[in-house]
Amino acid sequence: MAPKHNDRMDIDSDSDISIDFEHTTSKGKGKGRAKAGDKRKADKGKGKAKDTQAYTWEASFTRSWDTVQEDEAGSLQTSVEDLLARGRRRSCLIFIPRHDILLAPAAAIRRTIIRHLVLILDLSASMMDRDMRPTRFDLMLQYAREFVTEWFDQNPLGQIGVVGMRAGLGERIGVMSGNPQEVLKSIADRHKMEPTGEPSLQNAIEMARGSMNHLPTHSSREILLIFGSLTTCDPGNIHDTLDSCVKNKIRISLVAIAAEMKICRDLCEKTGGQFGVAMNEGHFKDLLFELVPPPAQRPTPRPLGAGAGATTNTNPAADLMMMGFPTRLPDASPPSLCVCHSEMKSQGFLCPRCLSKVCDVPTDCDICGLMIVSSPHLARSYHHLFPVKPYDAVQDEEDIPDGSKTCHACARPFPEKTANAKEGISPVGRYRCPDCGQDFCSECDVLVHDVVHCCPGCGK
Repeated sequence: MAPKHNDRMDIDSDSDISIDFEHTTSKGKGKGRAKAGDKRKADKGKGKAKDTQAYTWEASFTRSWDTVQEDEAGSLQTSVEDLLARGRRRSCLIFIPRHDILLAPAAAIRRTIIRHLVLILDLSASMMDRDMRPTRFDLMLQYAREFVTEWFDQNPLGQIGVVGMRAGLGERIGVMSGNPQEVLKSIADRHKMEPTGEPSLQNAIEMARGSMNHLPTHSSREILLIFGSLTTCDPGNIHDTLDSCVKNKIRISLVAIAAEMKICRDLCEKTGGQFGVAMNEGHFKDLLFELVPPPAQRPTPRPLGAGAGATTNTNPAADLMMMGFPTRLPDASPPSLCVCHSEMKSQGFLCPRCLSKVCDVPTDCDICGLMIVSSPHLARSYHHLFPVKPYDAVQDEEDIPDGSKTCHACARPFPEKTANAKEGISPVGRYRCPDCGQDFCSECDVLVHDVVHCCPGCGK
């Protein structure tokens, strides 16, 4: 027994090594040790191969610094300009390709230009984490202010209200208002919104839903949640609140900072909203600003008649609404009492129906209830319904017409040197309108689609 014990001890013991002792007979002990040793070496080789494999989270890691390369003169200016142009082009095409896809089908596409949005901010203790600099709370407030400014610029006829979640309650921070300055003022004081306690999704959504029950049918009802916690402290069944939002046609969109929760995804999917988890500061801002344009709404088919041969109308008659264009009072007019703040002011607007004085437009008259708008605000809201077609990136110098050396908008000369085409970027720096055929530079391409909303070449 002792020799057999010594023979087995000669083999290196390892928990990952399995040895077939059926071959270790007295007739071929050396042969059995050789086979076991070969198997042990193979197992160790497999272990080394497994150790060299990357983790799942490492597979999605990108080495962004490898994309920056020096040019012939040893300068990085060319690579930096390419990265800037790629970023401008990407920001310009965030929504334009979607418009192109949505407008292609024969079915009617509706976009609500009169929007009502309730912004729900997470003010729980988890927002003080520093995984996003300086803290989640400070970054959320910064992006919320930028979002409100951009949202009112793209939706001048909309209104925004602000609700906070902290200490298991829903707290009203700002009432529904169409004045961006009032909304920004409500979220300007950081100390009044100091994070504490646990959030409550149900209480915050119920408060937001209660503030939108009186809204008319022609306006949209939307809730945007910025959620940074992994728990929610609700007094009842949150699925009942979800069913109420679906019944009231309230669209819920959520941007998560911490991680994905199933209830958060259910809130967005069942109400037709968008859901996203921010991976970093830049991605957080991108997810937030994707919700600036009004969402597309497809009309519900309605039957035209009874019987087997009944057809459906996918584009029913739109509801009409009444608006009033006010009269602007000059600065030298005598002071009078406004109906919105009960203050004596010289500037203001007169309601065309009851001649009441309001401070800002667009708004609803507090006396007669008429929606008061200005013609520039109404005109600016239509660019979502009729967007400018995306410009095509010119890929070959042979497609350049003779005599075209400058941008049609800014008259700046195009670059003479060609670059490598990457991610829809034109190697010759030209972007052509599909209707008029004029060429534009990358800066004018972004300006036309983001600010002007009208092609300088064809006027469309």
